Amino acid sequence: MLKTRYWVSAVAISATAFLGGCATGPSNQQLGTAGGAVVGGAVGHAIGGGSAVGTVGGAAAGALIGNEVGRRSDQRNYYDNRNNYYPNNGPRY
Repeated sequence: MLKTRYWVSAVAISATAFLGGCATGPSNQQLGTAGGAVVGGAVGHAIGGGSAVGTVGGAAAGALIGNEVGRRSDQRNYYDNRNNYYPNNGPRY
């Protein structure tokens, strides 16, 4: 039984490592959404006096703003580097 668990674990770890090599990093749009949600949630928590409504509302607003900023950054990178564009190449701002 224990030997079977070791084999299953070894196969799962190997498959994860193998497939992880094919993955690309997040785009600026994805990073902007996540960062905006975190910052917006913190600001909403502070402004809303710690209420859940303020925190969730701030996170939602921050995610929308961050998504738009990241999307524009990705578009700018695309149009500036049309011949050698990759979603993760270029400045992260």
